[in-house]
Amino acid sequence: MNDYYADLHIHIGRTSSGKPVKITASKQLTLENILIEASGHKGMDIIGVIDCHVPEVLLTLENGIGEGKWRELQHGGIRFEKTTLLLGCEIEVYDSLCKGPLHALVFMPTIERMKDFSYWLSSRVKNLTLSTQRMYGEAKTLQKKVRELNGLFIPAHIFTPHKSLYGSGVRASLEEVLDPEWIDAVELGLSSDTEMASKVTELDKYPFLTNSDAHSTAKIGREYQKLKLAEPSFEEVRMALKGEGDRRIASNHGLNPLLGKYYRTVCETCGAANEEQEQSCKNCGSSRFTKGVSTRLAELADRRAGSGRERPPYVHQVPLQFIPGIGPKTLEKLKTAFGTEMMILHEVSKERLENVLPAKTAAYILAAREGRLGAEPGGGGIYGRVSKA
Repeated sequence: MNDYYADLHIHIGRTSSGKPVKITASKQLTLENILIEASGHKGMDIIGVIDCHVPEVLLTLENGIGEGKWRELQHGGIRFEKTTLLLGCEIEVYDSLCKGPLHALVFMPTIERMKDFSYWLSSRVKNLTLSTQRMYGEAKTLQKKVRELNGLFIPAHIFTPHKSLYGSGVRASLEEVLDPEWIDAVELGLSSDTEMASKVTELDKYPFLTNSDAHSTAKIGREYQKLKLAEPSFEEVRMALKGEGDRRIASNHGLNPLLGKYYRTVCETCGAANEEQEQSCKNCGSSRFTKGVSTRLAELADRRAGSGRERPPYVHQVPLQFIPGIGPKTLEKLKTAFGTEMMILHEVSKERLENVLPAKTAAYILAAREGRLGAEPGGGGIYGRVSKA
């Protein structure tokens, strides 16, 4: 078995012809640019691009195979240079049982299976050319179709305040809307980690995933997991989620939840924290709040600590872009000297870093690697900030 870094939630901003896909994502976030960034700059071995249902994206994939830019793998996925692409789709579900919208990730092993899924989805969404469209139909019907096509079904950023399984506050259990047997994993989101999520006992049966939800090339790999696989392919990832053979999730790497932009509850009007859960804001008097993930998990928790299953370690990863002293120019200098961001974050020695960076900035990278950086909490859509250990 070998180690592979995997980020399974990356959006496409524009098609190759310039048409919008994810409206809120960068225009530079094309399929081609994602693959180049992930393979050549980030050092991601496996990526999940979750807008592959779009007809023009599917055509781009097929044309790229014909031109020899990439190739489809025997056991699922598409290989480009040093990176395997898994074909995904993010869907918003809001059926009669949901009471509020939730997002789910779907992955298919081949282009043909994704084409089949795209055709099925086309009669259930208003605009197939855009990302994360609302599906008109039952969540369990979606799960059943994914199962028929031999795909994977993964609820996305499950505690995030808006459009998630638990975050809206109208659901206390996944069984209210989903078939628990047709869930392959759950994605935690930027404002939670394994320790926090493990307090919800109904999640014991599912592996946890940590992904970037990237809306720009810079955000690719800000959260990821290290997988133990025989090869980087769709079927090997499936086996890792099931824990089959020696395949497994070796570790989760994600933001310290305090750095996430929805960690704490804040006033929607002025942004002041509401740690005591007051009915009105002490700062401005407003009664409108964005409930933080930490608050929501305190409501959901039915276990004080520990976990009902053995979990891989969760490493509080600090992306290079969060580290004081590292701007775009410094980041390019680092990548020129050492290659990928994964290499810089995990491998490069103190001495080599100090040959390129001021000692103080190099010390921040080492402190991040060793989990010694503190954080000031974020909330209400504003990221937290790195502080000294």
